[in-house]
Amino acid sequence: MPPRLRRLDETDLAAALADHDVRALTKHFMAVLSERAPGRSVEVRVPPYAAVQVVEGIRHTRGTPPAVVEMDAETWLALAVGELTWAAAEESGRVRASGERADLTPYLPLA
Repeated sequence: MPPRLRRLDETDLAAALADHDVRALTKHFMAVLSERAPGRSVEVRVPPYAAVQVVEGIRHTRGTPPAVVEMDAETWLALAVGELTWAAAEESGRVRASGERADLTPYLPLA
């Protein structure tokens, strides 16, 4: 007998749709960043949704890149649409950035 599917209530459905929207928007703005800042010297990570390598400079092929930027999706989307500045995100600890070229200010906002 096949397992019974659990019926989603309105709260579950809203949460699933919201998560889908966050994932789609995160990936969209990561793709825009890749177009505007082509290269492979900075890895930008927004776990668990996406990671891209951007910005011209030293190219890496194995291991950790020379510069890494990591943040949550809420922070990434706020930066992408201009609701949050890079300086404010760094100051508040919402962005973890290390290495040369890790400052994405020249490329933000994206929208």
